[in-house]
Amino acid sequence: MRDIFHPQTIADLKTRIQNINSDAQAQWGKMNVYQMLKHCTENEKLMLREKHFSRVFLGRIFGKMALRSNIKDDAPLSKNDPTHPDLKITGNGDVETEKQLWMSLLDNYLTKKASDYVGFIHPFFGKMNSEQVSRFAYKHIDHHLRQFGV
Repeated sequence: MRDIFHPQTIADLKTRIQNINSDAQAQWGKMNVYQMLKHCTENEKLMLREKHFSRVFLGRIFGKMALRSNIKDDAPLSKNDPTHPDLKITGNGDVETEKQLWMSLLDNYLTKKASDYVGFIHPFFGKMNSEQVSRFAYKHIDHHLRQFGV
């Protein structure tokens, strides 16, 4: 399993992000390129503890079970899973600006340590430790990069 707190993982992800074309079509889902990039930058802010989103009811019931299922192995995340309402992005914007923001946010993982995630509460999965954050953050990023063919 790739570790989001490792420099080589971040370098590999940034290379993939740089390869996203503004006219790329999603292989599944409803988002366009800009919406996916903005969704991912907002999600990184959550995972980096820079932004907070309210808990969703279904997450309180199924969150822990879903987390275990999602991070138990190297299998990619399922296509078309539900999205937190605050992470549903509409409209259009500057793809290149959003790519640069996303890559700069990824660098922030390299400054984190396990103690930074004590008390971290994900809006769907609930309480997560740094290892769970690392696994899920990587898989979420990989999921959306594969969605757009990179």
